[in-house]
Amino acid sequence: MQRCVMLLAIFILTLTSANAAHRVLLHGNGRLAVIEADGTVSWEMPWGGIHDVHVLANGNYLLLEGAAGVAEINPAKKEVVWRYNAKSKGKDAPRIEAHACQLLENGNVMLAVSGAAKIIEINREGSVVSEIPLTVENPNAHSDTRLVRKIANGNYLVAHEADGKVREYEPSTGKVVWEYAVPMFGKEAQNGHGPEAFGNRLFCALRLPNGNTLIGGGNGHSVLEVTPEKKIVWELHQDDLPGIRLAWVTTVEVLANGNYIFGNCHAGPGQPILIEIEPKSKQVVWALDRHDDFGNNVSNSVLLDAGLTIR
Repeated sequence: MQRCVMLLAIFILTLTSANAAHRVLLHGNGRLAVIEADGTVSWEMPWGGIHDVHVLANGNYLLLEGAAGVAEINPAKKEVVWRYNAKSKGKDAPRIEAHACQLLENGNVMLAVSGAAKIIEINREGSVVSEIPLTVENPNAHSDTRLVRKIANGNYLVAHEADGKVREYEPSTGKVVWEYAVPMFGKEAQNGHGPEAFGNRLFCALRLPNGNTLIGGGNGHSVLEVTPEKKIVWELHQDDLPGIRLAWVTTVEVLANGNYIFGNCHAGPGQPILIEIEPKSKQVVWALDRHDDFGNNVSNSVLLDAGLTIR
């Protein structure tokens, strides 16, 4: 086992030295941090666990705060400059969690509110200006949704973790206009978070320029590209990458060069927490293993130095 871990470490070091490394903003072990291409941590501040983070045009960070909040941080001052919390008030109030946020073109902020099964849009004065109800088959405040994104056509694309489905919503009515059930590929569900688990509890869905949908498969240990007709045209599974074992696949980003970078959460020591591949060849071109520094729960990150077309 030690030999395998050592060989993987050498493999990852070789990749990083042979290809351009990245600057990354990520969260783990209670640390929100920027890792430079040379591996040094150039900035950090204490922060609770998150499932979504963005770098805004003004350089600030938009991310989740606590169980049901969203905040904007000025990194230069290491201070919160705006926040909103969707938590219900009162001792008998239902449990509420938030697992996705996004700055919209009109300056409002989207927050996906699990438990209440809705998307809300908030203005900077803290008022809710619109609500979109969500279709939820297996209601759970922790897993109604994972990542949610407003896409180019104005609709919302929602990863429903507990339902194992991607749904696209028309915002004015809340109508589901497209739905895709993530397959189990003939396997039985296995509970847990690590590489031994299995299911269809997806983490994210992105709409590609060609109209297809790219899915971060969560505990299905996969990345899938699906057509509007629901045909899988590209797929990556748990043991497809030599020397790497996928666990809970989280955020997927599409780089300007066409490469994919995705999170490999709960994978354990000796496995990378971020992986970049060239999709046509499925060759790994960069990987980041910082398990010792950031632990086993790095669920979300964003690249700071590579052009992103979609995330």
